[in-house]
This record gives sequence, structure tokens and C-alpha cells, in this order.
Amino acid sequence: MKVVPAHALAQLQRPAARVGPPIHYRIRHHTRFRYSHPVTEGFMEVRMQPISDEQQQCHSFKLTVEPQARVMMYEDSMGNLVHHFNVPGRHDQLVMKTEAVVAAHAYASLPSTLTSRSWQALEDAKLKTLLWDFLWPSHFVQPTAKLLAMAQEIGLERRMDPLTLLRWLNTAVYEYFTYVPSSTHVDSPIDDALTSREGVCQDFAHIMIALVRHVGIPCRYVSGYLFHRDEEDRSLEDASHAWMEAWLPELGWVGFDPTNNLIAEDRHIRVAVGRDYADVPPTRGVFRGDASSELDVGVQVSRTDEPLGLPKQLLEKVEWHAPDVIDQQQQQQQ
Repeated sequence: MKVVPAHALAQLQRPAARVGPPIHYRIRHHTRFRYSHPVTEGFMEVRMQPISDEQQQCHSFKLTVEPQARVMMYEDSMGNLVHHFNVPGRHDQLVMKTEAVVAAHAYASLPSTLTSRSWQALEDAKLKTLLWDFLWPSHFVQPTAKLLAMAQEIGLERRMDPLTLLRWLNTAVYEYFTYVPSSTHVDSPIDDALTSREGVCQDFAHIMIALVRHVGIPCRYVSGYLFHRDEEDRSLEDASHAWMEAWLPELGWVGFDPTNNLIAEDRHIRVAVGRDYADVPPTRGVFRGDASSELDVGVQVSRTDEPLGLPKQLLEKVEWHAPDVIDQQQQQQQ
């Protein structure tokens, strides 16, 4: 991995051109890990605090942890804020609750096309060096035989101008796959979705990134949330979301959401960016103990100018007391 300083990437942002007043969103994200047996220690990284830049500002963010732990924070090489903590005592479940308030501005409308010199601008050696990480294969984004077969089937090549090509490809990926919740897993390779033509937002984003890099346009993975306002959105309302951003001459980073066939706008709330999902999982951790884990997640995105009502229960209440391995062994011996 070629590490590019976050401030250098920030210089390539899409020029800020706000339209109208911002829209304020409240995001609640609850995560629970239940362990089959008590564990004695756990370490966790959390990437859930929304990005603050010219187009969106995170006004507040709160992370609470059960069992209680001291939470610290650092900024990674991509400019994402990462919270981390250690739970040193015995516990049979770990619950993390975040709440954020974000102001998102609408972007100025994109041009209908880019100039004929755009492809030439993408070949600039300095630009390729700066965006090297977003041009080459990464952990989940690989030019597999199935991906190249799809590219040939849909007729992907350097035609039109880059912006027009990306608009066309966004729709092509949307129509090529069916959105099916739980059809793949967070560690599924893109060939799983390419074989079944079914997937979730992570698969849509990874496959489009692989296709866009195939034609030499820098692009990156975005994790975040989508505020749902109509039934046409295919992605789940009570889950986090993922899409991709491509870097285009004169425009900077432009977001494309192939799951919903959308250009990313003020409904898309960005949390973290990376080469692919492996760089920006919402949670990543390890624990000490002989146990398996079960994950439950609940998400709610609402506008702050709309009545919130009673707080929605994001995780189903579960009375959980994991059996102790030592106690079980003693009982078996008796």
C-alpha cells in the first residue's frame, strides 16, 4: 500500500459549491456482539464518526460501550476518525451505541459531460502517483476472470467522456445485479455476486470500483449511511450503506451509488473512505477466549426537523448469559 497523506487527498476533493441550506440528520447505530462463552479481554476499533469537510459537518458524535471502557481516537492515513478501546474484564457480550448529528449540503449540479481532454488529464503521471492506491487492485477489488467477462458482456471500454461513462456504468451495474439482503457476507469475494448476480451494497460498490479501475479512473470505497425518502431505494433502511467515489478532472471526487442507481448527494452521509471494505469496516476487533461470536446491528437515520417520537429500539432485547467453559467442563467431569 502506498500511503498518501490525508491532507494531500483532501486537496483533490470536489470543489465546494453548496446549494441551499444544509439538511441535518441524526444517526443512531447500535452494535452487539454475543459470545458463546465468556471472554477475558477484547480490543475493538470503530469507524462510525461521520467525516467533516466542505460538504458535510459532523456537529456531534457520541460512542458508549458496555461493559464500560475508556475510548481513545486517532486519524488514519485516509483521514478517517478511528475510535478504539480495550475491555480487560470477563464479559459475554459487547454493546456499542453511537449517535451523531450531521449537516449535509447539496452539491451543485454536475455538468452533462466533460471535455475531450479529460482522458488525457487522467494519464498525468503526478496524478497517478498521488492516487496510486485507488488505481490498482486491493483486497476485495480484483480483476478476476468473471469480472473481465462482465466487462466484455456490457461493452465496457474507454468511450464517451469519463463522467458520461460513469453515469452509464452506474446504471449498468444497477441493472446487472439484484439486490438481495444477506445473499453475501462481509468477507465474500466479488466472484460470489458475479456468479449469482445477487448481492448487497458492498458487492455493488466493489464490483463497480473494479470496473472503473479497469478503465483507468481512480476510485475509492465509501462507507456511511443513506437517508431513505421513498420506496425506490433498494438498500435496507435499517443498515449502514456503501457506495464509491471516482476522481474526475475539474470535479474531484464524485460519488456513485450503483445499488440505487444514484449520484451520491446530500442523502448520502459519508463516514469513511478507503481502497475497499477491508480499509473501513465499522468494527474490527479481537478477543481472548475460546468462543464464537454472533453479531446484531441496528441503524436509524432521521432528519432532525422531523418528529423523532419515542426512541426506536434498534436491537431486540435478549437475555444473554453465556455458559462458562470451565463450569461446563467441571459438570462434564462430574
